[in-house]
Amino acid sequence: MLERRARLAHGHLLAAEARVSDPVEVAQTIVAYHATDPATVYLAAAARTGYAPPSALDTALYDDRTLVRVLGMRRTMFVLPTDLWPAVHAACTEAIAVNERRQTLKMIAEGGITDDAGAWLANAGAGVLKALADRGEATTQQIAEDVPVLREQIVLARGKPYESKSTMGPRVLFQLAAEGRVIRTRPVKSWSSANRWALTEAWLPATALELPQPDAEEKLARAWLHAFGPGTLADFKWWTGWTISRARKVLAAVGAVGVDLDGGETGYVLPDDVHPVTEPEPWTAFLPSLDPAVMGWAMPGRDWYLDGSVKQQLYDRSGNIGPTVWWHGRVVGGWAQRADGTIAYRLFEDIGTGGAQLVADTAGRLEAWLGDIRVKPRFPTPIDKELSG
Repeated sequence: MLERRARLAHGHLLAAEARVSDPVEVAQTIVAYHATDPATVYLAAAARTGYAPPSALDTALYDDRTLVRVLGMRRTMFVLPTDLWPAVHAACTEAIAVNERRQTLKMIAEGGITDDAGAWLANAGAGVLKALADRGEATTQQIAEDVPVLREQIVLARGKPYESKSTMGPRVLFQLAAEGRVIRTRPVKSWSSANRWALTEAWLPATALELPQPDAEEKLARAWLHAFGPGTLADFKWWTGWTISRARKVLAAVGAVGVDLDGGETGYVLPDDVHPVTEPEPWTAFLPSLDPAVMGWAMPGRDWYLDGSVKQQLYDRSGNIGPTVWWHGRVVGGWAQRADGTIAYRLFEDIGTGGAQLVADTAGRLEAWLGDIRVKPRFPTPIDKELSG
């Protein structure tokens, strides 16, 4: 268990001596930033770069374009290195796009828009591509001005308590993005999930997505093992969203080596990663909701760094974990930002005077780094509600 915690400290750039200055290097090391909540990307990068300015991440995403925000494993949004995107697309997103197209066609047909859902979707998609070719970058609303059929409305979850209406614009763009034809670009406002769009070939002209699936699977497996090993077969299966047989086959293809874990399970590492790592100096970190350091392993396989007795305070009802306080490889508390900008936190255990002081110092650094920025997790948890006031 201590070995796994030491590996996490180094592999996820959380120990003080492991931190780097470049958010791109962070992504290359931890595979990807979880991006369901845009604030997570910035906070996860800050914790691993010694609080580099948010502009460094924006530069990588929107100027240098060495990072890209795309749909990936488990139909989840990630910010990942641009050169890893072809592997993620071939190994995960292509299959997701097929399933999503089936759902999109069903929405069109059941929404009463047309009797020929396939033709409607093809026409709408062609209109989006032309609009972006003419405009360059554009918001969903701007694209809908050029492609009026995107304003067609459908009823979602008809007859259910949460029934609602939606226009087809977001759904068509989601579909085209899953297929790799359009890409999410600059946000409409800072740290927002509302974004502009561009043609992939215009935004990333040198990026080709035609990677053979076996090569893509192996590249993704090596990246996961590098960041999250030792992890179990169940961990890898969950993280990728693959079947258990596919996950097992790919681990074998990359020569993953089995090692004994506490509790009698078998974990897997890369062939050249079997030696013990150096125990880091005591470290602390304030990590955001859905941080990669939490999301690399399946539940209930997180007990080696997260005591089960506190899970009910840190997770929402859907199983999304909120902001966490870490001490030397373990989750020891939760935190939240109050309306006045104060970082409030609560520790679940006594970590000693020295540990408590390091935690307090880190809270102060985070508070100063955020400044006038206010962060509200997309998935509020019990402790977030308690601390945020």
